[in-house]
Amino acid sequence: QVQLVESGGGLVQAGGSLRLSCAASKSIFIFNTVGWYRQAPGKQRELVATITREGSTNYADFVKGRFIISRDNARNTVSLQMNSLKPEDTAVYYCNAKIDVMNSNFWGQGTQVTVSS
Repeated sequence: QVQLVESGGGLVQAGGSLRLSCAASKSIFIFNTVGWYRQAPGKQRELVATITREGSTNYADFVKGRFIISRDNARNTVSLQMNSLKPEDTAVYYCNAKIDVMNSNFWGQGTQVTVSS
């Protein structure tokens, strides 16, 4: 079984930065895609950013130019550098990993990010 553990959430003022990390219990090479999603109160979970095994990245329009996703294959971690944070970025952020051939989809427990105005 795969475990994903997020860290790095917290409270920050608007305009500030946070860095989220996701540690996987297995080599992240087994995943076709790893990434971050978020869910704000009363809203559906939405994609924030993903990165493939080959290093291709995909960002939601609302974070382009502000957030950067990266992966450290040696440490089996995926990180999300969040800059120029806005109050509307407040949400629980979830790490996600997919293995396409197995149709498997893994989630972390989430980490709270709160941006004050």
